Amino acid sequence: MRVIETSPDDPVTREILHAYFAERVEGFAAGSYRVPTPDPAQFAAPGVFLRIDEDDGAPLACGGLREIEPDGGRRMEVKHLFVAPAARGSGIGRRLLGLLEAHARREGAAWLVLDTNRSLEAAAGLYRSSGFLPVAPFNDNPNATDWFAKALVPAP
Repeated sequence: MRVIETSPDDPVTREILHAYFAERVEGFAAGSYRVPTPDPAQFAAPGVFLRIDEDDGAPLACGGLREIEPDGGRRMEVKHLFVAPAARGSGIGRRLLGLLEAHARREGAAWLVLDTNRSLEAAAGLYRSSGFLPVAPFNDNPNATDWFAKALVPAP
């Protein structure tokens, strides 16, 4: 497997993001999921967008970090964390989340935050088992029902 720093507008990354959004649309009540268009500029430094590929180049997972308004310290938000169905249960989601967290620490973030939908039970389980705690909503994402945060200690 290979970890690639990429952009949401990269053709292979667009392919896995399309699969992610298609799955969200299918999993929500008809017409209730609003498909976002990820702005590559949101993931520019200090943010990042990562993709994990098979050795043959097939995309397995993706996710990004973007800096958002501070609230009690510098915050970075996890966005579009997705693992392809064939790779679920392999630990790749935990690995990707760990890579994003390590990046946020290197960038000096005090908090790592994310939102999700309660229908994504496996994702919420991953976040909780990775040390994220429920918090009050910090954005107006119409697809989100649950918000989480994790305090970070900056990397030395």
